[in-house]
Amino acid sequence: MHSLGDEIKGFSKNRLKKQCTRVTTLSGKRIIETWKGSLVHVVDDPDQPDGPTCGYVQDLSQDLQMGVIKPWLLLGSQDVAQDLDVLKKYKVTHILNVAYGVENVFPNEFTYRKLSILDLPETDITSYFPECFDFIDQAKQEDGVVLVHCNAGVSRAPSIIIGYLMYNEKLNFARAFSVVKNARPAVCPNPGFMEQLHKYQDSVRRQFDITHEKTD
Repeated sequence: MHSLGDEIKGFSKNRLKKQCTRVTTLSGKRIIETWKGSLVHVVDDPDQPDGPTCGYVQDLSQDLQMGVIKPWLLLGSQDVAQDLDVLKKYKVTHILNVAYGVENVFPNEFTYRKLSILDLPETDITSYFPECFDFIDQAKQEDGVVLVHCNAGVSRAPSIIIGYLMYNEKLNFARAFSVVKNARPAVCPNPGFMEQLHKYQDSVRRQFDITHEKTD
């Protein structure tokens, strides 16, 4: 019976089978990579399909699911923000656009606030809170209905609303997240935003304690 040491000593690279990997690039081109020693040999895939292809699965379906956080506070994707019928159905009057590369479509129909925020873990999402919260409060004070949207309605816009509920409703993170998640199940802030929201909870708690002490 051979030991592991014997197996290792008897190892030879020449006994390894050549490994081929089919790769689809971002542009949709398909290539085959074959390792030969320490070098990689690249050739076009002979089974490349005719016509244009994509290096990812395109989702061309519209996301018109409106998350109703409160009767006057809504959450959605850019698709919702670009559908006038849906906006009218929910009686939207104000739109907070925190998407990147998405213009305000109906400037004559709604009151807009546009902030181009990148959906990256290193983006300081909390630095945008004051301006966003002021706009949301403005809509509320004017008896309006505000839609908060980003590109997919999954990370940036939900993070803004979670922060707003924590600040305005004095909810802890778990409760605020649950409210938003129940209203729009697709919600999933990126890891950086989640970490910032947890820290923001502590900041709000300290601020509330200070305010509470002053009013006693």
